[in-house]
Amino acid sequence: MSHALTLANFPVPSASGSIEAYIAAANRVPLLTEDEEKDLARRFRDAEDLTAARALVTSHLRLVIAVARGYLGYGLPHADLIQEGNIGLMKAVKRFDPERGVRLVSFALHWIKAEIHEYILKNWRLVKVATTKAQRKLFFNLRSMKSAIAQDAQVEAGFAGLSPSEVNRVARELNVKPEEVVEMETRMGGMDVSLEPLTEDDEDSYAPIAYLAADSSIEPLMQLERQERDRLHDTGLRDALASLDDRSRTIVQRRWLVEDGEEAATLHELAAEYGVSAERIRQIEVKAMQKMKGVLAPQM
Repeated sequence: MSHALTLANFPVPSASGSIEAYIAAANRVPLLTEDEEKDLARRFRDAEDLTAARALVTSHLRLVIAVARGYLGYGLPHADLIQEGNIGLMKAVKRFDPERGVRLVSFALHWIKAEIHEYILKNWRLVKVATTKAQRKLFFNLRSMKSAIAQDAQVEAGFAGLSPSEVNRVARELNVKPEEVVEMETRMGGMDVSLEPLTEDDEDSYAPIAYLAADSSIEPLMQLERQERDRLHDTGLRDALASLDDRSRTIVQRRWLVEDGEEAATLHELAAEYGVSAERIRQIEVKAMQKMKGVLAPQM
């Protein structure tokens, strides 16, 4: 009988307390020798020994923490980055072949980074252009390249934008267009602006609210159009959900259609409920979304 490799299977350091306590607990887990690692990997590969898999995962949690720390500049919680990195670590353990002569730490690094990258791209609201492999490489390397360029020029990183020659250098090294470098730098360096004035007693204080055009959506014609569009969307969504089987519908609803104030279910929570792997839940979700798009397309 096969076993799903999910977080629920591992008594990893509890994340219910502070992140500092989690990190301290993870760092207390002893490292494995090469022989111990091979033995555990063979036991998991040949006999699906989850105790062996647990040992492989927990002994490498400190690696996930170290990698996740490098992505704190994207404004996402350290705990969330670690959680996504742990998913990548488990995928690496599941695919690790001890006979290839490579240590798990080297093999897992790719999977950990890939999972964190995907999480950042899905959650960082400013990223709209990182759709190709080259553009993703630009997104995740622009900060470090700007820092290196600044050090070469002996100026403070981020103090000013890249010069045309520096833009061309980045574009050439990362195989993207110069205008893509400029756009990404602008997006990543953008600051949120307060809509309202920061103080009430400053007569000379102006904010966007003072000069924005009136909202045309209050016009009767615009309201009618919006109501009709909302009605079509609601009907289309019901039709799209009705086209799914019960399991797929439940997964989509609990992942994406939760009520205000409720938390969306994670892949791991659903995996534990259905007795499958988190990757299988993800596959079902992707297939369901594709089917729903097919139903919704003619109505849009």
